[in-house]
Amino acid sequence: MKLKYYVNDTPQYNGDHEVHIESCPYFPKVKNKTYLGDYETCKEAVQVAKQTHRRANGCVHCCRPCHMY
Repeated sequence: MKLKYYVNDTPQYNGDHEVHIESCPYFPKVKNKTYLGDYETCKEAVQVAKQTHRRANGCVHCCRPCHMY
């Protein structure tokens, strides 16, 4: 099943731009986000996010397989 992915355009304290699924409880409810598209995996979404945010990273809560520590 495909999920809707977004990237937070505001970087975290470490400079990462987190990728979230639309239903993530930790997804920032701010206007500063970009819709990435519908994907089967977070890996696809993070690759798209890296086209505009070199330091894109999956959310530890909703995109754990794509979260790099």
